[in-house]
Amino acid sequence: MTWNGDEYQARFDRIAAEGGDVHGEAALVRSFAPATVLDAGCGTGRVAIELARHEIAVVGVDVDEAMLATARRRAPQIRWHRHDLAGLDLGLLFDVVVMAGNVPLFTAPGTEAALVAGVAGHVRPGGRLVAGFSLDRGYTLADYDAHCRAAGLALEARYATWSRAPFADGDYAVSVHRKS
Repeated sequence: MTWNGDEYQARFDRIAAEGGDVHGEAALVRSFAPATVLDAGCGTGRVAIELARHEIAVVGVDVDEAMLATARRRAPQIRWHRHDLAGLDLGLLFDVVVMAGNVPLFTAPGTEAALVAGVAGHVRPGGRLVAGFSLDRGYTLADYDAHCRAAGLALEARYATWSRAPFADGDYAVSVHRKS
């Protein structure tokens, strides 16, 4: 898949200009009061930049150079890394690792377990992995939960939205897993 970071970001800029809330993911992450966050699959940096605006030390990682180019222009003070999340090893631990924007759905089929292991390896003990994605594209919550368990994470909460609406078997879920 080929992305255009500027076009992708323009969509969120339009939503914000029309009064829409484009920071639900960051608000949920901030509710855990993290000092450090890894924005895994950061895209153009929308979530990372909002977290940094609240004085949270954040690092962004994405595999797509066009998305990262936009992120770097928008926030050169943030550390941005180009890397596939499967096999990720930054040598750092974070209070929260967030995967917003359907990140698990953009990985090559069959690599989901490696993706979860790659990001989970960056969650400090007691920290959280927070991910939201659509459930109508072949990657199930049962699979995701199994991948999280294999990576040493336990389900703490599940919501239907980033604003914590109760989950009732819908077609989108936000999952919070904690590392013991």
